[in-house]
Amino acid sequence: MSFGIDNPEALAGTSPLEGAPRTSFRLTVLVPVYNERHVAEAAIRRVLALSDPLISELQVIVVDDCSTDGTSDVLTRLAAQDSRIQLIRHEKNRGKGAAIRTAIAAATGDICLIQDADFEYNPADIPALLVPFAEEGADAVFGSRYMSAQYRRALMYRHTLMNKGLTALSNWLTDLHLTDMETGYKAINTVLLKSIPIRSNDFRFEVEITFKLAKRGARVFEVPIRYLPRTRAEGKKIGAKDGFRALFAMVHWALIDDLFQKDEYGTRVISELEKARRFTLWLGSTIRPYVGDSVLEISAGVASVTNQFIPRDLYVVAESNPHYLRFLQSYAMGKPYVRVAEFDPSREESYRAMGERFDTVLMLNVLDTLADPEAALGWAWSCLKPGGRIIIQVPQGQNRFGSLDDERGRKKRFAADELTFMLSRSGFRSPAIFDFNRLSVPGWMLNNKVLKRRRFSRIQLKFMDTILPLFRHIEWMWPWSGLSLIGVAIKDN
Repeated sequence: MSFGIDNPEALAGTSPLEGAPRTSFRLTVLVPVYNERHVAEAAIRRVLALSDPLISELQVIVVDDCSTDGTSDVLTRLAAQDSRIQLIRHEKNRGKGAAIRTAIAAATGDICLIQDADFEYNPADIPALLVPFAEEGADAVFGSRYMSAQYRRALMYRHTLMNKGLTALSNWLTDLHLTDMETGYKAINTVLLKSIPIRSNDFRFEVEITFKLAKRGARVFEVPIRYLPRTRAEGKKIGAKDGFRALFAMVHWALIDDLFQKDEYGTRVISELEKARRFTLWLGSTIRPYVGDSVLEISAGVASVTNQFIPRDLYVVAESNPHYLRFLQSYAMGKPYVRVAEFDPSREESYRAMGERFDTVLMLNVLDTLADPEAALGWAWSCLKPGGRIIIQVPQGQNRFGSLDDERGRKKRFAADELTFMLSRSGFRSPAIFDFNRLSVPGWMLNNKVLKRRRFSRIQLKFMDTILPLFRHIEWMWPWSGLSLIGVAIKDN
């Protein structure tokens, strides 16, 4: 995956997603089914009949959630007739959310779209849901039953009122302005969707995925769709009790993040740390005086530091983590001075592709994850203009290494003289090393060495973030060294 940064011309143009719309997608349709013998076949055949230039390939994953009314026989026959259908059966009824989770694991398309196995949602609307992905670089698109269109069917008033009430509360808690949070038509970028842990087994999936998309900073769009409601007598399964469950789910997911699957990048731990907003602002204010007008930020994460330094003449956010790359692509939209690059900080080719065009290179918590940090410093030197600065943050004190470091993917922690020596050997002059963040040391040692935790307690993070403004100005009084070191050095002219 590359976003155009490996050639000089790309740095002078627009954001990497602008002006380059996708022409087609591999679409995976996720179909959870439970006791829909009379309508499932017709609904799935409507999906199979889709033909649109935006769909280059169609995969239909049908999950039979242990149907008992003969639906299984219908689905087995359909799957035998069309190779695009992949049929998975649950041996026990587990609910819509669980069925979707099973389908997500098998998805291979660029975009996943959820299609209920009934006639309430019309597959003819699916191509319209793909347009924002092609034209706007959307991360997710919701089909809204309530948006203005040329016409709409008058829906059941009480059901509509309940849905709009749930949507209004969801909007307040997520700050995401939707017209239909509970819609069954949700299309989501597959890479993004697979990176989100889904815990809900029932209809609370709709709340969970909405809240997690909002917290992940996803670019969510809405498209008007048609809707043919059915009654309980006709087989509708959602009811008033599900509305109350949705309310409690909103409270739950407003308080709990759980935004990333565990992966080899340590994304889950890093994302939790980046929720400490005041700490991030403190770090930004500490290094801001040294940041120039053309910046390369290596391992930019979710742009929590980036956000404090833009706009600049040029700001390149570089990442190797595919989850963060997807976020940064969306983040760069509408910011012509921001470029996104797939970048492996352990490979010399990534640095060479940047060229000697920056007056600042940021490497915050990068060197500690590399097998050869000194080599990376030498490669970073080649990205700087003469007189440019490198700004580094590394964890301090090898004797503090523990479970949280291991989860983060760290190879080691550093000493001040060691960092000074590496900078000098890599061709930098006048290295200045600062002790940073003594305040967090007791909590870090408790979690990392004593309790041997692999994740931070949300309560602890919130507590530290709350007391930070009171104690950061007197942290020099604590009788121990900081949790981190910050180094600033200059490339010789």
